[in-house]
Amino acid sequence: MLARLKSKNESGEQFILLNNIRKLRFFADELSQEDLANRVGVSRQTIYAIEKGKFNPSVKLALRIAKFFQKSLEEVFYLTEVKNDQQDKNQLAE
Repeated sequence: MLARLKSKNESGEQFILLNNIRKLRFFADELSQEDLANRVGVSRQTIYAIEKGKFNPSVKLALRIAKFFQKSLEEVFYLTEVKNDQQDKNQLAE
């Protein structure tokens, strides 16, 4: 499942923060959200919220998650640009 966090840069382009946490948990012997949370020092609800895009992790937490999976930060979290037509749809939905 992809998590989404919207932000705009100086030129007004909109980006979404996505993550691969669910996929990484699956390939880590189907690690549960609870187990991952315990390993990185947060609640299961925090991991759930990050996966669903309802919570933006701190840099410190994002780095702890990446380190746990032995991945670079960019392999766990990444930005993608939202095109103008998608921006319009998102604004109507908000």
